[in-house]
Amino acid sequence: MTKEKLKIFTFISVLTFLFANSYCSGSETVKGLVADAEKAVSACLKSPDGRIRVNAVEVAAAGEKSVFIPKIIELLKDDIVPVRFAAAVALGDLQYEKAGNQLRQLLNDPDLNVKIAATYALCKIGEKQHLAFIQKAVDVDDQTVKANAAWLLGKLKSTESLAILHRLKDSENSNDAVAFNATEAIARIGDEKIYQKIWTMLISVYADDRCMGIYAMGALGGSKGIDTILTMLDDDVPQVRLVAAEQLGALGDKSGQFVVLEYLAGSGKQEKIEADRCNILAALAIGQIGTEKLAEYLPKLLKSDSPAVRLAAAKSIFILAGRN
Repeated sequence: MTKEKLKIFTFISVLTFLFANSYCSGSETVKGLVADAEKAVSACLKSPDGRIRVNAVEVAAAGEKSVFIPKIIELLKDDIVPVRFAAAVALGDLQYEKAGNQLRQLLNDPDLNVKIAATYALCKIGEKQHLAFIQKAVDVDDQTVKANAAWLLGKLKSTESLAILHRLKDSENSNDAVAFNATEAIARIGDEKIYQKIWTMLISVYADDRCMGIYAMGALGGSKGIDTILTMLDDDVPQVRLVAAEQLGALGDKSGQFVVLEYLAGSGKQEKIEADRCNILAALAIGQIGTEKLAEYLPKLLKSDSPAVRLAAAKSIFILAGRN
């Protein structure tokens, strides 16, 4: 959920011939994959690897609520801090009020990251009085807590937190992860004054910085955000192009379909670690762009030997199936 390993990676402009492709949300192809996607996520929720459980929780929140909620609630007691954090955030995103008591119990968790995740979830189910706790957390010395607090304030779209986030972004006491999460949060809240800061990330010589800039520009959205992200479809690095395609799709622009198709048609030419990373991004882009042509690749991605790729494919299946 943050660059500090808690954040998972985890939207309308140029009309092209790509728009002729219909959304696949109602297709039998996607409907027929839902059961397999649920099995894949269920298996990952039980994985002995905490990192996989974290990713699985985030994906589970995109599925049918009744299927995964009992397991997510169970993971509120997981031994691993990032898993408890992810489970609390997921219940907040699902606005599952019935978990209120379990979330309040987490306010006594020994880890501050988990506490702010619980307060975020409680805010999402209507207990807004907990917002101040997250706002105060940005002032602790722990950089992971600061980064996660900034991210959660952005997810809450807390306009009253803008001054705090701008201060956090510019503070000498903020590391790169904190500064980025604050920047993305400001964009998500809709403060267009952050545009220039994001633009400097997009022209960085480092591909990771450009990817983070695209995520932030996607959070800002609007026609300006879309037009800017469109320029990144020609980036020299495949990961950057795929992130741009996915974020455009999330904003309702399918112009990046050709980038994803080009990658998927030529995949297999990279080292495994690099291929898995690109396969994750491609799988996520399919769900946001949502065309039949791209959906044809989901069965193969769902059978990947990489749990992270399978989870990304499952997330896209849930998203597309939910568009009925």
